Amino acid sequence: MPKSFEERLKDEIKDLHKENLFREPLALNKNFLNLATNDYFLLRHNKQVLEFADTVARKYGTGSGASPLLSGYLPCHQMLINKLLGWKQKKFGMLFNSGFMANQALVKNLPGKHDLILVDKFIHHSIAQALNRGSTRFKRYNHLDLCHLEELLSDNTSHYDTIFVITESIFSMDGDYPDLKRLVELKKKYHFVLILDEAHGTGVLGNSGAGLAEETGTSNEVDIIIGTFGKSLAGMGAYVLTNLLPIIEYLTNKAGEYIYSTFLSPHQTGVALASIDVVRNAHEKRESLKLLSRWLRSRLVEHIDVQTNYNTPIIPLIVGSNDSTLNLQALFLNKDIIVGAVRPPTVPRGSSRIRLSLNSELSKEKLEPLISIVKKWSKNENYCSFRMGNSN
Repeated sequence: MPKSFEERLKDEIKDLHKENLFREPLALNKNFLNLATNDYFLLRHNKQVLEFADTVARKYGTGSGASPLLSGYLPCHQMLINKLLGWKQKKFGMLFNSGFMANQALVKNLPGKHDLILVDKFIHHSIAQALNRGSTRFKRYNHLDLCHLEELLSDNTSHYDTIFVITESIFSMDGDYPDLKRLVELKKKYHFVLILDEAHGTGVLGNSGAGLAEETGTSNEVDIIIGTFGKSLAGMGAYVLTNLLPIIEYLTNKAGEYIYSTFLSPHQTGVALASIDVVRNAHEKRESLKLLSRWLRSRLVEHIDVQTNYNTPIIPLIVGSNDSTLNLQALFLNKDIIVGAVRPPTVPRGSSRIRLSLNSELSKEKLEPLISIVKKWSKNENYCSFRMGNSN
């Protein structure tokens, strides 16, 4: 007799527990040191941001009231688009309710059936899922490996109408980023459409915090920039920016993620407008955050597998096994420190990790307890065996 629907779900959940892959949200009320937030400048409680968001909400209401193509598109939305265009050096743009929706809309709608998508192997799940559910062929190149990408470009360019190359600026689970200048040189040679997801690069990279494209001076060469308001900008929502008006017009008419959903609330629009102003002028905090990242990486590398050649606020501590990762997370929680325990399917099997997210309000003194925990834990026999290649 076949299992009931409920029995099947219970069995699959039981399997997740067995492999230490079960996840659930936790509402933590204590005053923890939060090293799991993407709010890199802690603007969620910024007085200027809160007051301006309230002002916008009082003027336009608590919600937009409709989808954007009915009556949900308000003057505050256009104000936000205009501010983004000036900041990110693009001519046309549109908003979405989340970064996940923006990525899905872009990947599922723009490429055609005679096109090819080339994407970094570690691309965010929002894009990976859209690739798997879309109709356009795609191939993955090894993470940050532009030599592999060029091989794929050389082999495939003549066989497709258009090739799209998609990468993140700062990768969300690894804290690293591509050589965007070299990527632009490849674009000049092979004439592909370059899409850059600046979700984590926005705020922390570039002179004004506009992201990796600004930092590398390649903004004009990136065809489409995607970004979110949910990281450095401390709110919700996302955007797609480009210099090609037909891209915006096409998505406006074809992307269900945009058409069939009540639009971004005025309050969240106000959060983004105010946060952009704060972030653009946060020059000292931006540099301090980079220096803090380099310092912490240099202190941790003696005790755990961590990259030292990047200065981004995302620092993965590669542990290996699910069990050991959860054990290390528990040690942090016991000392009132929140960290992310990232396991498959978010990262490849055998690369489970503690993901640290720094913010501009941290100091070396606040991070010393974290270093002490990692130092003590690294002496654990299981971790030593992992570093010698015996991970389970």
